[in-house]
This record gives sequence, structure tokens and C-alpha cells, in this order.
Amino acid sequence: MRVLAILGLLMAFASISTDLYLPALPAMAATLHASAGMMELTISGYLVGFSPGQLLWGPVSDRRGRRQPIAIGLVMFIAGSAGCALSTSAPMLVAFRAVQAVGACASVVLARAMVRDLYAGPVAAQMMSKLMTVMAIAPLIGPSVGGAILHVASWRVVFWTLVGVGLATLAALYTLPETLPQERRNREPLRRAWATYGSLVGHKRLVGYAGAGGFFYGATFAYIAGSPFAYISYHHVSPQFYGALFGAGIVGIMVMNQVNTRLIPRIGSDRLMRAATLVAALAGLILAVDAWTNFGGLAGLVVPVFVMVSTSGMIIANSIAGALGLFPEVAGSVSALVGAAQYGTGIVGSLLVGAFANGTPSPMGFVIAAMNVCAALCAVLLVRTGATHRDGG
Repeated sequence: MRVLAILGLLMAFASISTDLYLPALPAMAATLHASAGMMELTISGYLVGFSPGQLLWGPVSDRRGRRQPIAIGLVMFIAGSAGCALSTSAPMLVAFRAVQAVGACASVVLARAMVRDLYAGPVAAQMMSKLMTVMAIAPLIGPSVGGAILHVASWRVVFWTLVGVGLATLAALYTLPETLPQERRNREPLRRAWATYGSLVGHKRLVGYAGAGGFFYGATFAYIAGSPFAYISYHHVSPQFYGALFGAGIVGIMVMNQVNTRLIPRIGSDRLMRAATLVAALAGLILAVDAWTNFGGLAGLVVPVFVMVSTSGMIIANSIAGALGLFPEVAGSVSALVGAAQYGTGIVGSLLVGAFANGTPSPMGFVIAAMNVCAALCAVLLVRTGATHRDGG
């Protein structure tokens, strides 16, 4: 249970790094004299560091083990968080967010690899769902904690809080055993290990898993980038109520993670992933129409977003477990490649929302719809086409 909790905390770093400060975006824009589009770049800048950073940590961990790279990443995360707290301009904040991200991604990508070190097959998918339930606590309480901090202090205190989280996690890491023993490590030179990515991207089924999770992340980060302004600025909700609305979606994720864990032995992780991407695509299309026409007002955004976000409980865990199961001998590299695809598409999603920002929720709605349709196409066409009798898909 202790190992599960620490792995969940490590996997939560992507959420911790962003969700805690979301309610502060409008206040940060005012303090730093920046536009809404510029402040949304603090999310894109984070993803610019987070996505390719994973490609660095994956092969390093296959060669050197998991704990040491995570520790180095946590030190970078702490330094980046302190830099964010001390920033005096929006470009400076964006730059330190990228540093923060390169460090944080080590925790996320290598925690996934550690799950594959310890478990295989359907059990790995079930464990991934359980871990996502644990890690969902961070985005569930993150915006609410961020809103509470804003109620009594400035937005800079939010980033000092992240410094404290990083230090506490670094201490907890040294109670975690190394999961990749010497005899299972990749002995190839790092330059050759990085060349492995070329062969991996030629595997159709792996591309299907990466695409399903990646495009869904594009939709998710479009929501993360656009919702503070859609809810707080456009629909005039308080930062505290925004935190509650954001948290409702996380409850949906937690519930669906538990459902996913129970259904995997009977239905199969691939079938569950495909069904969930189709539901997310439908919810995204409804959201786009509601955002464009203002049908239903705030509820017209909140309801389809809740449905879409909840499907994460079946899409992300199953797509990651499916991809890791294809190449267990280079789990770190596969985890890094899948993670880079996820957050790379997240960059595109958040950038598109910022680029087309017009003071309404429409850009957010259309980007979410397009990304979810692409996720469904990857899950239905590529994973099904490449399926074998061994996967239960």
C-alpha cells in the first residue's frame, strides 16, 4: 500500500504542477500585465518541457534504474517551482514552467515504467487504474487548495507550496525500492537506446495506443487552458466555485477508474478503451455546439465536460498498459514515447485554445471536439486492426 501511494504521488506530478495554480491564472494575468492568451502559454510552456523531457528520462532509466533519474528530476522540479514563484514577467514564468516540467516528467514517466517492472498483462492495467485513482486526488483537491491559498495569500504562495511538495516527495522516494535490478537493465549505449524510438513508432498498434491517449490529452489540456477563462471570466464564477466544478470531473475519473478495474477481466482493456473514446468524442461534439450557441449557459459546458473528463478513467490507464505490454524489455522507452505523444498533443490543444481565444468558450469547445474524434479514430482503427488473440481486445 505504501509503494502504491508513492507511485500514485509520482504519477500525480503532472496534475499537481498545473491544477494547483489554475484558479490563479486571472490574478496572475493582472499582476504580470499579461493577456489571457499569454497566461495560457504558461500551460503550453510547461508541456513543451514535459513532452520531449520524457524522451530523455526513458532510455536513461532503462540503463541506470528508476530511482536516480526520478531524484534528479525532483531537484529540477523544485528549482523550477521556486523560479515560478520569483517571476516578474509572463515570459520569465513560462520559462521556469518549462524547467519545472522537465523535472516533473521524470516522476510521471518512470512511475509508469515501475508499474510495468512489477506487473504484467491485465494485472498491469488494473494496477494502472488503481494508481490513477490515487493520483486523481491531486487534481480533485488541487484547484480547491489553490483557490483557498488565493483567498489568504498571493499566487506566488501557490508555487512555494509546490516547492514543499517536491521536497516531501524527494524524501519519500528513498523509502521506495528500486524496481529494475541490474540484470534487467539495458546495456546498450544511450545513443543506440534513443534510436529505439524509430522502431517503436513504426508499430501500428503502439501508434494506436499512443494516439488514443495522446489526442485525449490534447482535449484535456484544451479544457485545462480554456476553462479558467470560460468559467471565471465569461460565466463569472468564483475561483472557489471553479475549483469545485473542476473537482467534480475528477470524481468522475475516480469512479470510472474503479469501474474499469472491475470490468477489465470480463470485457478486456482494449474494448473498454475503444468504447470510452467514442463516448468522449460524442461529449466533445455536444460541448462544441453548446459553446458556440451558448445553449444551456454554464451547465451546457459543465455537463459534457464532466462526461468527457470521466472517460479518462478508461482511456488513459488502458492505453498506457496496452502500450507497455507490447515491449516490456524497454518499458522506460515505451512509457516515455507514449507520454511524449500525450503531452505533445496536449501542447497543440492548449496552444490552439490560446491562439483562437476570443473571449468566449467556443475555441475550447471546438478543440476538445476535434481532439476526441481523433482519439476515437486511433482506438477504433489502429488498435483493432493490429490486435492479436493474446490481448483480449
